[in-house]
Amino acid sequence: MIWPLNPKSKRQPTTELLALAPPASAEAQPRPAPRGEPLLRLRRNRKADWARRLVRENVLTPADLIWPIFVCEGVNLREPISSLPGVDRLSIDAAVDSAREAQALGIPALALFPYTDPALRDETGSEALNPENLVCRAVRAIKETTPDLGLITDVALDPYTSHGHDGLMAGEEILNDETVEVLAQQALNQARAGADMIAPSDMMDGRVRAIRAALDAEGFHSVQILAYAAKYASAFYGPFRDAIGTRATLIGDKRTYQMDPANSNEALREVAQDILEGADIVMVKPGLPYLDIICRVKDKFGLPTFAYQVSGEYAMIQAAVNNGWLDGDKAMMESLLAFKRAGADAVLTYFAPRAAKLLRGG
Repeated sequence: MIWPLNPKSKRQPTTELLALAPPASAEAQPRPAPRGEPLLRLRRNRKADWARRLVRENVLTPADLIWPIFVCEGVNLREPISSLPGVDRLSIDAAVDSAREAQALGIPALALFPYTDPALRDETGSEALNPENLVCRAVRAIKETTPDLGLITDVALDPYTSHGHDGLMAGEEILNDETVEVLAQQALNQARAGADMIAPSDMMDGRVRAIRAALDAEGFHSVQILAYAAKYASAFYGPFRDAIGTRATLIGDKRTYQMDPANSNEALREVAQDILEGADIVMVKPGLPYLDIICRVKDKFGLPTFAYQVSGEYAMIQAAVNNGWLDGDKAMMESLLAFKRAGADAVLTYFAPRAAKLLRGG
């Protein structure tokens, strides 16, 4: 199946737009501008704030933001993450408070990631299937207080494995099909707890099909799948691995299943496959270094397309801000608007509460 270009896209090459214009007659030709004066004065549309707002092509609102949070065991606990300045691991009660804050700010959803007790991690990631694991308890607690807030749960084994990989291992090989069977059960475990959207981030082949089949077989027809469809083997994930505790445990790297940063066409194949298998929404990760991929995916398929402004992107901006090299609010908002300009419908970002407050005039 071949998807046409998105008919709703407003982005067209300038040459195409010029070709649409009728040829001007000799009488209609503009008179040459006097020497030294510009023929066109594009600055007229930028002359004042009201004019700039009228012609603005993309707008960012709190409804475009998803707030990723890290949950941990404990009570009334906020553990700072040194490589993510301003971001903490939260005990479940603190996560409930963050959920209330998100709802008050107009942020539609939270994405939950666990810091699993190292004593509970093993080679098979068995804690992922425990109905009383940290994520499941957090989902239930948040749903009790903010039932209308969307909850997105990550499906991958890396927070639960002793080797830090997203799948099962045989020697140094990541086993695809055996991993997919476990991921489908993990997705069911989260759906039973009340997750609204399942987000497989593992990059195993065929996992979207298996998860959709498992959810439907158990009656979870309305649970959405947000597929990490184009997830690259990136250097920008380091602070995230600190947050979930896998940097120290990861054996080797993830290049046999996450995508090569050099590839673009391959991303379209990955996205197409996830759509065929039942994904409701697709995501590109990381974000800013891959704006071209976001643009290509949105224009090609027209499906809701999300982006993840990952931990390394956040950390770079925040480090520059903390050193006085950048204006924090301006750099934050410019980076988020770039995702909208590229075609993203929503952005997972650690800036979400701060950006939402700014957008609401706070």
